[in-house]
Amino acid sequence: MTGSSTEGIKTVLHPVSDLTAAKAVYAALLGVAPQADGPYYVGFDAAGQHVGLVPGGGPQAMTSPVAYWHVADIEAKIAEVTAAGATVREPAHDVGGGRLVATVADPDGNVLGLLQDP
Repeated sequence: MTGSSTEGIKTVLHPVSDLTAAKAVYAALLGVAPQADGPYYVGFDAAGQHVGLVPGGGPQAMTSPVAYWHVADIEAKIAEVTAAGATVREPAHDVGGGRLVATVADPDGNVLGLLQDP
């Protein structure tokens, strides 16, 4: 197999209906306060993982948690997985600070997240 490898799953985003309520539960679960705490995103860094809470809704609404595979070149990885049969669900876009994210779906519709740090 050729192509680039990943750095593994380091980020998992959970869709929530109430950020405030979910924030309390995840803070208790993880034992840390959120490192990012805004009206559209709450993020926790714990034990080498990033756990994010995102409000539901919108055209690309998440209905279950999405694991994000960290990659060095998001566009190259999108090209590789689509050539192998995946479909782009959400094209790569900057979510702040140069961090790029995208989602693709495997042939069964499972959503796979891709994340490239600057």
